[in-house]
Amino acid sequence: MRSPKHLWSGDWRSDAETSRQEAAEAAARHREALRRAELEREALAATEVKERRGFRLTMASVALAVAAVAAAFVVGLLLHQGSDNPPPLPAVASKPLPTKGNQTQAGAVYAAASPGVVSVKTNDGSGTGFLISPDGKLVTNAHVVGSASRVVVRFGSRGESLDAQVVGTDVSDDLAVLSIDPTTIPRSVKPLQFADSRTVRIGDPAVAIGNPFGLDRTATQGIVSAVGRHIQAPNGFEIDNVIQTDAAINPGNSGGPLLDSAAHVIGVNSQIATGGGGNGNVGIGFAIPSNTVRQVVPQLERRQVVRHAFLGVSTAPAVNATGGAIVRSVVPRGPADRAGIQSADLITQVDGRQVFDPSDISTAIDQRNPGDTIGVTVQRGGALLHLQVQLGQRPTRTP
Repeated sequence: MRSPKHLWSGDWRSDAETSRQEAAEAAARHREALRRAELEREALAATEVKERRGFRLTMASVALAVAAVAAAFVVGLLLHQGSDNPPPLPAVASKPLPTKGNQTQAGAVYAAASPGVVSVKTNDGSGTGFLISPDGKLVTNAHVVGSASRVVVRFGSRGESLDAQVVGTDVSDDLAVLSIDPTTIPRSVKPLQFADSRTVRIGDPAVAIGNPFGLDRTATQGIVSAVGRHIQAPNGFEIDNVIQTDAAINPGNSGGPLLDSAAHVIGVNSQIATGGGGNGNVGIGFAIPSNTVRQVVPQLERRQVVRHAFLGVSTAPAVNATGGAIVRSVVPRGPADRAGIQSADLITQVDGRQVFDPSDISTAIDQRNPGDTIGVTVQRGGALLHLQVQLGQRPTRTP
């Protein structure tokens, strides 16, 4: 079987742990400030004369209370400013849609979601996208729009060809945001909503809607056949936590939604695995998880550059039974190089997590931010070395 292939016709973090750690650090700093303030208050009380103690203690208490409130405010403000990212798009609870008469579940999903699915055409090819907001924002794959600044979208084969601006792209996650004039959205069209991809399980029903081979808004049904997969983005880096499905998807499906039984988006179809000499469906498709989309899209809407942490190593699976990842090469003057990681090192732990294969490294790094310092344990010449690495900003392409 060949490597996964992009699906379009023509030439693809959890921030929870970081937020928890930042909050814990802020709380510790606040407790330490209060402890020091209490010691100062006691020292003042011991040295002040008895006649003026009450007055001075009152004033000191007020000052300390104000300082504590101010410190808490500053800490909160710094924590907020420390992350310039807007909040993620909301996820909605999923309950299977009711069916009407002899309508199937897939038919109900298609009826609810297909009006919001569009074809996307550039000078080089075509793909799929879908509406996510009433102000005219749409999502598709970065590899669909390529380097184009404007594309043409259409709601159905009989719909009007609409000019769409490419608001932003994130090649590392193979996502792009488009914008159209909201007054051109057909009245019957409603934006698609996102599910929480953490709730997706193997065996869940899945419906893909797209424009395979230019065939307008085609629906295919299957199941979620795997979760937590890793695929390669257009720039050579890995995309984590990808959803695998056996719903038939083909060239032209790129950028279209993968939906659950409630017609909520659980992923954005991006790649297929192919076998033999063909490029068509063999029952293995991959979709970028909705939680990645929910996190990235608000940043692209603000025209922000989506920042990804970067370690700066190329690795391969270890051949021993205990796992790990062998360092094949180190980016010169990159984060790993500056920390002392060398070619032929065996990486056994990253950020306190056991490494069983190279994908564990990318998963751990993806949950961090540029500038974070993490621990990396390597085995070299029979000795274990515990190194501290300050992560950098991922380049636009693999070095």
